[in-house]
Amino acid sequence: MKILGIIPARYASTRFPGKPLVDITGKVMIQRVYEQCVKCASLDEVIVATDDVRILNHIHDFGGKAVMTSPDHQSGTDRCAEVAANHPEYEIVINIQGDEPYIDPVQISKVAACFNTPGTQIATLIKKITVAADLHNANSPKVIVNKLGDAIYFSRSAVPHIRGQEPEQWFEHFDYFKHIGIYGFRSEVLRAVTRLPVSLLEKAESLEQLRWIENGYRIKVAETELETQAVDTPEDLEKLKQATK
Repeated sequence: MKILGIIPARYASTRFPGKPLVDITGKVMIQRVYEQCVKCASLDEVIVATDDVRILNHIHDFGGKAVMTSPDHQSGTDRCAEVAANHPEYEIVINIQGDEPYIDPVQISKVAACFNTPGTQIATLIKKITVAADLHNANSPKVIVNKLGDAIYFSRSAVPHIRGQEPEQWFEHFDYFKHIGIYGFRSEVLRAVTRLPVSLLEKAESLEQLRWIENGYRIKVAETELETQAVDTPEDLEKLKQATK
């Protein structure tokens, strides 16, 4: 299999404008993500997909690969699909978040390995929740997984609800997992899912992966024990800088 890693990078983030170009101890965020990705032996090529010439130029300045994409895309998945359409030689496309500057290459390889199973259409990562604050954090989507290792639902709520038990005791009755937002797609599946209309579940939870599930696509999960450090807000950036001092 030939695998293409794509890092969508939008400049005009609602919660953190200019986020890809913020400095993190001497290097901007998107450069740190890119450098982590190229360490991954599972990826044959890594490309940043952006809508801003400042990001494009910065990637080129340090010798990376980047392309301009439409400013009208509604999601990183759509941006990945545009790039993948110009690279039909790749069978698998992995969408890597541009706001996780210290993503471990092992995590990318875990997603890539899911496609060693011929029937895998989409793949993603999950991590066991061990802290109650994460379980009840609406900004941290949870995942329900079936016995075949497929995700069957994602929610911002703590699911399942453990009837008759106090929320702080739910860990004693069920293994909860949070979603880590890296996705792998077979190229033809990526093209297909970006053509689907927005679904009711997707609107309700504001989670695009529910659109795929509603339309019958299977999402294989791989479990990681490694924590991720996503930067969604300026406050997250300050916490990350303190943690890496």
